[in-house]
Amino acid sequence: MLEKLFKLKGNKTSVKTEIIAGLTTFMTMAYIIALNPNLLVGFDQQGTALWNGVFLATCIASAIGMFVMAFVANKPFAMAPGMGLNSFFAVVVANIVNITGMSYLASFQAALCIILVEGIVFILLSVLNVREKIVDAIPLGVRLGIAPAIGMMLMNIGLGSNAGIYKSSSPNPFYVMRDFFGALTPGLAKHNMEDGYANMVLTVCTMFIGLFIIVILAQKGVKAAVILGMLASSVVYWAGSALFLGNNPFATLESAKFLPPFKDMAETTLFKFNFSGFAQIGWFTVITLIVTFCIIDMFDTIGTLVGTASRAGMLDKNGKMPQMKEALLADAVGTVVGSATGTSTVTTFVESASGVEAGGRTGLTALTTGIIFLACMFISPIAAIIPAAATSSALIYVGVLMLTGLKNVRFDDMAETVPVALMLIAMPISGSIGHAIGIGLIAYTVIKLFTGKAKDISILTYVLSVVFLLKFFLAA
Repeated sequence: MLEKLFKLKGNKTSVKTEIIAGLTTFMTMAYIIALNPNLLVGFDQQGTALWNGVFLATCIASAIGMFVMAFVANKPFAMAPGMGLNSFFAVVVANIVNITGMSYLASFQAALCIILVEGIVFILLSVLNVREKIVDAIPLGVRLGIAPAIGMMLMNIGLGSNAGIYKSSSPNPFYVMRDFFGALTPGLAKHNMEDGYANMVLTVCTMFIGLFIIVILAQKGVKAAVILGMLASSVVYWAGSALFLGNNPFATLESAKFLPPFKDMAETTLFKFNFSGFAQIGWFTVITLIVTFCIIDMFDTIGTLVGTASRAGMLDKNGKMPQMKEALLADAVGTVVGSATGTSTVTTFVESASGVEAGGRTGLTALTTGIIFLACMFISPIAAIIPAAATSSALIYVGVLMLTGLKNVRFDDMAETVPVALMLIAMPISGSIGHAIGIGLIAYTVIKLFTGKAKDISILTYVLSVVFLLKFFLAA
């Protein structure tokens, strides 16, 4: 039955490989289950019920999006409320509170209407093949740079805030290559002892141990290298936390509640669209917000799909991915479900690359991850004990592998080299795949236009470049 549904043999994979890949993907993105409600609820003092509602919405919307990805597109990509988009949504909610004077909950429910409209627009654009045509309008040179740029972003996440250490003297995330190695200098050592230096050392050691275990196992041809490396590094962190820091790494399990708070969800987010509050925002503001969400989500999703598919060898000779339309439809459906259940825009997650690297090639990988997301409504405390440092190991490894896509870039052609170079630096710095693609498109268009090769640029590429220019200089 699974062979018939997912065409495993045709994709040169197996049930075991796909399940391991799905579990690997889950472990690298499990953080979103708790982080998303933390970001969306913010500092709302009466936000416990809302937090529970968003928590369940995160699990449900992500899972349904992945089920569509599995059964309709048969692709191994995972979905969840997009990072960056959820932070932007939280800012929008706070602004609605200031504009209308409504409560945080009422403003949250009004903002869900924006996500609903965005999702419906994306479903229409996907069915009408408009989004697929936008993918085709991205020049091949820019497309070739997406995967390496995502690799740089993954490495930045792994070496940066995903390590999970924050200095009490600064609100900025801990960055391994700056704060850790800088902290080893004599002048900073004493200060950092007071800021959790021991925990910082344990985190970094865990991360690098996990990374080297993954690399060694992968070199030996072990298909489950990523997940085994994450598990091994988790054990290192748990042992170090208990032995050297005197912490109980499983303390959250002692008071954990495994019964999903469906009542809170029903009272706060489930089909709780506040259309009257939505109308109070102002139509110009609403349209601007919808367009902004659409642009960011569209190119984040396109970039993740193209970049990850490129690494997995899923692109044809023209750099196109089969079933792109169906894959784009999955995130549109996930977004609509997210608005109905109570979360921000659902998009394809860049951490899908970890599952692809573990051998995932079909929708069975996405199905596995989706099932675990649903299970997390009951077992979220267990998912929460996976240390961020273990996740970092996988992200850094996958990021390094995605850099190999640079070998396909024609570095003797500046119209291809410059956009790729800009994307490589823009993506990790901005944290946005969409913004980096926009910069790449603008660079490509300008270089071609002013070097007498305007005919190489398609009409839609011109349009996309102008749209991003307006986004960068006007919408901001």
